[in-house]
Amino acid sequence: MDYNDQMKNRVKRIEGQLRGILKMMEENKDCKEVITQLSATRSAIDRTIGVIVSSNLVECVQKAEIQGEKSMEELVKEAVNLLVKSR
Repeated sequence: MDYNDQMKNRVKRIEGQLRGILKMMEENKDCKEVITQLSATRSAIDRTIGVIVSSNLVECVQKAEIQGEKSMEELVKEAVNLLVKSR
């Protein structure tokens, strides 16, 4: 799979968020603020997973059509399973 710059930038932003959270913890910030940032980071991770799975699904469907490897139904089931496992 080709991970494009958009996907990589998402992960870099998440990395920055996590570093910010660690700094907040080191500065003994209020737990509500830390939890809010952790929740935002989790949402960003979930969205990134969705982008990667959907991009992978499109790529796999195109490849499968050319090579006749798997049915569309099998590919969709695999994508759904990836999303379910990520939760």
